Amino acid sequence: MPPAVGANPFTKTIWLCCVGAGLGLLLNPTLKLNAASAVSQSKTKTAVAGTLRKWQPVTVTFFGPELSETGTPNPFTNFRLDVTFQHGDRKFVVPGYFAADGNAAETSATSGRCWRAHLMPDEAGKWSYRARFRKGEGVVVSDDSTEGEPTAFDGASGSFTVAPAEKSAPGFYAKGQLEYVGESYLRFAETGEPWLKGGADSPENLLAYADFDDTVPTHQYEPHARDFRIGDPTWKGGKGRNIMGALNYLASKKVNSVYFLTMNVIGDGKDVWPWISETNVAQFDCSKLDQWNLVFNHMDHLGLMMHVVHQEQENDQLLDGGELGPARKLYYRELIARFAHHPVIVWNLGEENTNTDAQRKAFAKYVRKTDAYHHPTVIHTFPNQVDPVYTNLVGYPYLEGPSFQFGKASRTHKETVKFLTMARKAGRPWYACQDEIGPANDCVPPDAQDSERTEIIRHALWGNLMAGGSGVEWIFAYDTWPRIPAKHLDIACENWRPWDKLWNHTAVALEFFQRQIPFTQMDAADKLLNSTNAWCFAKPGEVYAVYIFGGAEVKLQLPKGTFTTQWFDIRDGGDLVPGESLAGPGDVALGKPPTHSEKDWVALVKLKSKK
Repeated sequence: MPPAVGANPFTKTIWLCCVGAGLGLLLNPTLKLNAASAVSQSKTKTAVAGTLRKWQPVTVTFFGPELSETGTPNPFTNFRLDVTFQHGDRKFVVPGYFAADGNAAETSATSGRCWRAHLMPDEAGKWSYRARFRKGEGVVVSDDSTEGEPTAFDGASGSFTVAPAEKSAPGFYAKGQLEYVGESYLRFAETGEPWLKGGADSPENLLAYADFDDTVPTHQYEPHARDFRIGDPTWKGGKGRNIMGALNYLASKKVNSVYFLTMNVIGDGKDVWPWISETNVAQFDCSKLDQWNLVFNHMDHLGLMMHVVHQEQENDQLLDGGELGPARKLYYRELIARFAHHPVIVWNLGEENTNTDAQRKAFAKYVRKTDAYHHPTVIHTFPNQVDPVYTNLVGYPYLEGPSFQFGKASRTHKETVKFLTMARKAGRPWYACQDEIGPANDCVPPDAQDSERTEIIRHALWGNLMAGGSGVEWIFAYDTWPRIPAKHLDIACENWRPWDKLWNHTAVALEFFQRQIPFTQMDAADKLLNSTNAWCFAKPGEVYAVYIFGGAEVKLQLPKGTFTTQWFDIRDGGDLVPGESLAGPGDVALGKPPTHSEKDWVALVKLKSKK
């Protein structure tokens, strides 16, 4: 009988007896299945599973020779699976991976006959697939996909039909892939909706979770046990409940992004890696990675972006001495093969990265070439390296933006305006996020220490958005806060609730942009103000959003016409409060907000009449 799995309203478990292979296989229990789903077999020993809906993953499993993740020959280096998925004239060449027994998340298997590839279908209709499976020394990282010799199920093929997107699908499945479209904002492919981010940057070692196989048990997430919901995915008789609960909490606070490292060997945490050991970078841990994928599936359903950070400063020379060599190619390929089918991913080439410009460009190009879905790619750097790193990458066709870190929040607005302007002039607009804010011994304190966080909310959050940026992720203090008995609060974080009001402040800011202004048609226009204690974000002649620092007297240069004024409370949100009517042309005083005039407010000025 198949092993038990956690119940999931989006899941069915299928026991498949592969007669031709003489093999019993429990397919990945996270595959959502319904009346339109299909599981099929062919004479070439393959199985197809999934909801068969646009944007939702389709998994093809192939059955080959018995291999082991710890054995010889090495299935990760000496075998190569590429699957071509085709819809009409369009093709995706997707890398596949060794999946042990096909159910390693439950069985912790280290050996088996299963190979797997995932498609994220971006069109409804008939899709076909064909496998290229080859063997040879080091064949997996060859630039020539035909190197080696065909083996086992090479040439296996089949087809399936995908239904249109499900409008009521959970999380991202109704919106589609988040993609770069040549603008300063990413957009969802299905709905066209632009993306703004409000996320959690801590703990960066999110995946150092005790319930994952062969993992240093830094995290338990026990405070979030109460946030687990019946039906959330688990593995091995109920493992994973706490991390699923933690993600549920974040989603309930309208957080929509989570930042995490997939490798921190010799880094800050020293507790996350995808391999069978921290020193063996040529063999991967199948069960651990399958368990990671269960978490990532839950993130898809909750609407949480995967901000996947490949390395950090302490280990960015670990693979191939910092070059794009066989170990690094293998690392990227395995991550992409296993996880690129998730619709909302941003690849981050490295936190506080110290590789050379040539190396960074080579990494980005290889990731783009290997990732059939072309997920956006960014890179993070030290505050004192912002200019030399990003100036040399502006316009590069395989990078979509910076992942900013500043030691002082007050740098955010000016630097974001600067690099977004540079990118537009280079002919390839960037999207820009504020992903770490310092100084490291403070960062973003918990509510009990500072519930309003005036400077951080003003400069890091609103400063980014009012510059045309795409939002923030919040990092917690690296050093100990006296009233929290935990060293390295960032990488030791077990509970996101102490920052409850921070998530509220972030949601309020994003809601203003998404509901009150046509932000994709607007740009920074600070020169229209007479004060340096305010910022202007404008669609000139029509809409002006003016963020006013507490108590500042501000005049806005308006063209001829009559304009309405409304006030927005950046702390509590809610409805806009009507203000005075304004007449242009000329520098016009915006007046005072309706209450608490000593605090920050946004004045929203809109054209009423050109007369």
